[in-house]
Amino acid sequence: MISETFAFGDSPVHRLDPRLRVVFAVLFSVLTAISNRFPAVFFALFLAVCLVGLSRIPVKKVLVRLALVNGLVLFIWLVLPWTYEGTPALEIGPLVGSLEGIRLCALITIKSNAIILALISLISTMPVATLGYALHHLRLPDKLVYLLLMTYRYIFVIETEYQQLARAARVRCFTPGTNLHTYKTYAYLVGMLFVRASARAQRVHQAMVCRGFAGRFYCLHEFAFKKSDWRWGVGMAVGLIALGGLEWVLII
Repeated sequence: MISETFAFGDSPVHRLDPRLRVVFAVLFSVLTAISNRFPAVFFALFLAVCLVGLSRIPVKKVLVRLALVNGLVLFIWLVLPWTYEGTPALEIGPLVGSLEGIRLCALITIKSNAIILALISLISTMPVATLGYALHHLRLPDKLVYLLLMTYRYIFVIETEYQQLARAARVRCFTPGTNLHTYKTYAYLVGMLFVRASARAQRVHQAMVCRGFAGRFYCLHEFAFKKSDWRWGVGMAVGLIALGGLEWVLII
């Protein structure tokens, strides 16, 4: 379920033009992902932390989301140092961790945290519908934008259908357990959910056709760049150039 916890606020980041936020988030993520030097990735992490501070979103909820991401990164730390060939740096019983593997894990950890923080502060601080409008104005393929908006619109309806089916199962004294009956019941529930979703999709399409839908949505939401957006754009461009420069120094 999409909760949009950070979507509404009155911070400088919330007031930024959504198109500028989307473009900067994409460029920042790409530059950070291809960076392989610690000064560059630490600078990216610094920029991301600054954006979180400027967006004034609850730090506790941000840390919860970071914990989920780092839970996945933990598996990389458990495997990569011991399987990556290189200079031995750490020995635990029969396991020998390589220096190159540890360095790679550290890079992955810093980069993933920087990218997640930047996406939280820039993308999750706008409603999903506004994100769709911004993507439309950035000339992304219409089908991708429509898919995003329609998924956002009807995922709540599908969740309601699931709750009805689960309630019906509980009324029939169904109690989940680790047995074959439970697996069969959930398989039927998921199958029925697909059937209902398909039937609803047909009804929605027919209703849209009755209202004159011809395969295209017309975006009524217009964006306008303000002076503050231009100032932020210049600042973000300087940050990206500095990030690229720190990585470029390694190349030469």
